[in-house]
Amino acid sequence: MHKGEGYNFNKVWQAGNAPHFESLSGDIETDVLIIGGGLTGLLCAYKLNNARIPYILVEKGGICQGITQNTTAKITFQHGLIYDKLIRKFGVEKARLYLEANCTSLERYREICKNVDCDFEERDLFIYSTKNLSKLEKEVSALEKIGQQAQLVKDIPLPLSVCGAVKVSSQAQFNPLKFAAHISKGLNILENTKVLEIGKRGARTERGIIHAEKIIVATHFPIINKHGGYFLKMYQHRSYVIALKGASLPYGMYVDEDENDLSFRNYKELLLLGGMGHRTGKKGGGFDSLASLVKKLYPQSKEVYRFATQDCMTLDGMPYIGQYGKNTPNLYVATGFNKWGMSSAMVAANILCDMMLKKDNPYISVFSPSRNMLHPKLLVNALEASINLITPTVPRCPHMGCALKFNKEEGTWDCPCHGSRFSPDGTLLDGPSTDDKRPLGKRQRT
Repeated sequence: MHKGEGYNFNKVWQAGNAPHFESLSGDIETDVLIIGGGLTGLLCAYKLNNARIPYILVEKGGICQGITQNTTAKITFQHGLIYDKLIRKFGVEKARLYLEANCTSLERYREICKNVDCDFEERDLFIYSTKNLSKLEKEVSALEKIGQQAQLVKDIPLPLSVCGAVKVSSQAQFNPLKFAAHISKGLNILENTKVLEIGKRGARTERGIIHAEKIIVATHFPIINKHGGYFLKMYQHRSYVIALKGASLPYGMYVDEDENDLSFRNYKELLLLGGMGHRTGKKGGGFDSLASLVKKLYPQSKEVYRFATQDCMTLDGMPYIGQYGKNTPNLYVATGFNKWGMSSAMVAANILCDMMLKKDNPYISVFSPSRNMLHPKLLVNALEASINLITPTVPRCPHMGCALKFNKEEGTWDCPCHGSRFSPDGTLLDGPSTDDKRPLGKRQRT
């Protein structure tokens, strides 16, 4: 992957002796093909390997060199103030199942990490508000309705004025690249193997054809346009992180429910301060705004690293995990983790591997990608795409032809429709595009 001017890579997480894998050489056959070597794909491979189901995982570059390396790596069932919203929209039972799926995810991480040197640490999580105590009270009440203990606390150890926070105990944080390096050892992985086209019985790559009975697409944003409508059901959100030395380190993980969406956690002697996000391809806070906040909150600190990440945001705040589309019985997907990729990756692996094994799983219907799309955000996503499709400028994104916007702060070309990003020379940095930028914006075939 090439760097654009100002394109920052996360140097906080170090994996040590991470394994490397061969590339595909010629045609092969397997039961399950996993496309995407981020944490979701690796966990699917890990579970299938333990179940002795034949599989192959392919990654266009190196494993965990995309979105996974730019996470702040919080593992929790408390995904913002979500449970009051879920109860109001879907009812108590579906909210309880969402909680249960993520609690199971957290327990599975605990189990694996007992034998893994990945800086796994138990931490309490606080979702705080600077101005809306009522939201916090409703969330605590919602959690009580579905059988989960939580506390409403008024003071938290941050240099901010808050009205309160929802506290949930015994959540976790870790080093995701150390974890990935451990679980990937011995797995059937092919790196530097880019999928060009997916068919009914496998995928064509630039190095050969992989014949497979079932395919899992775990590419962050799904790469196939003709099924599932994911280009309408999601948009991508960009947010920023600055790693600080010399800042006071809070014991716990802290997330702002307000629009700046600030987050705080420590990693060893560093404070990771994130936030100031915006829809990819649109103007927003960015590093400058976050750096200004650092000067205000931690004037004696020193910036060590900075990096940005990208999240797929769904219509209703829940991931899409399961059958890719109504007419694709052997094609599966995991996407739309709404900024909570670590716990959601494990949820996805649990569900998808049960589906591969034809085992019952109580959470399949909760996360089904075919659930109701009628939501106000659907219109917003469609309008955003329409505007940028008819904008008469070049360059254009090869994914669906939207006009790209230049991101001065990071020195990249970003797509405001679906979030693909490119370096100044046109090299693809983030999907869903699978092709580099083309001057005339010809659409790719997927």
